[in-house]
Amino acid sequence: MLKIFKVTAILEGISYLVLFANMLIIKTNNPELYHTILRPLGMTHGVLFIGYIVLAFLLKKSQNWDLKTFGIILIASLIPFGTFYIEKKYLENNA
Repeated sequence: MLKIFKVTAILEGISYLVLFANMLIIKTNNPELYHTILRPLGMTHGVLFIGYIVLAFLLKKSQNWDLKTFGIILIASLIPFGTFYIEKKYLENNA
């Protein structure tokens, strides 16, 4: 399950950055394309975000994460590049 969490963390981070790129770059240059890809992109990111959070709760006990570590893992999902940091610092040597 840890391997699935690692993949989800990376995919969630990528989808977050693509969503920002859509908002910052595509919206200003091509508003029609922005609206066309916003819904599928947003839905994908939402599913990956929920998956990340659910998997974090499921892995908390088996990975012996203390409250501070668990909080950092959850908060990282809200910060751009945060899930990449979590994957590198907390998950790299565990799977």
